[in-house]
Amino acid sequence: MTDIQASATVASVRVAGGTLRDDLRAVSIVWRRELIRFGRSKLRIITGLSQPVIYLFVLGTGLSSIVPASAGGNFNYRTFMFPGVLAMTILFTSIFSAVSIVWDREFGFLREMLVAPVRRSALITGKCLGGATVATAQGALMLVFAGFVGVPYSPVLLIELVLLMALTAFVVNALGIVIASRMEQVESFQVVMQFVVLPMFFLSGALFPLNGLPRWLSVLTRLDPLTYLVQPMRRVVFSYVDVPPDARASLAPDVTWFGWPVPVSVMVLVSIALGLAFLGVAVYQFSKPE
Repeated sequence: MTDIQASATVASVRVAGGTLRDDLRAVSIVWRRELIRFGRSKLRIITGLSQPVIYLFVLGTGLSSIVPASAGGNFNYRTFMFPGVLAMTILFTSIFSAVSIVWDREFGFLREMLVAPVRRSALITGKCLGGATVATAQGALMLVFAGFVGVPYSPVLLIELVLLMALTAFVVNALGIVIASRMEQVESFQVVMQFVVLPMFFLSGALFPLNGLPRWLSVLTRLDPLTYLVQPMRRVVFSYVDVPPDARASLAPDVTWFGWPVPVSVMVLVSIALGLAFLGVAVYQFSKPE
């Protein structure tokens, strides 16, 4: 008996949670769950592209008649709309990802995640990064149509657009999670999002130039977070296409703060700050007792 006790070894037991390794693993698992869910929904991928394609080729063609007066008839209005359509793809895909939080709450899966022995900030970060990755991938599919609207397939241009789309997806996903954090039913979330998503989209200048607007409307466009994401994408696209100077000034005017033209770098920094702020609010909301 003594020999058996002497030869026995005691296995060490470590309680999961509380370490950076555990949090990174939780982020990775939640991130991969979002990718698996997206990959298994082929219909979601197809329908997610149908609306942007309709906007780009149907609405863009219909609105092209307003361009010749300012662009000499040589500029394709669909080229102007292309960055806005990319933002629209990111926007609606990101919101769909945020809706899944409400679904998970209704079916009880969210509660199982929240009781896991990891920080809730890791779960929310994984959810946000997963949704942002899915939205960026969906937006990247739209780049296939770039050549059909006069946007060149320049590798540098495509990389810049993907990076800006990734930032857009991160900001919108974080905002969507903030809104979904206290929603109990999908129907309630959809109603609230109608008051958030559509105004954000139309006030960003995705479909029309932010030029010659009434003062009250100009103020709202500067308060819209999506404005500081759509305009950099449009600046990048316009730097690779031949746009007449008059059309450039009319279709892509500077975003100004009290008369100061805001550089693209500042708009990107503002977007990063907003995304981190939204993520911080989302973490705080989920850290409160259910």
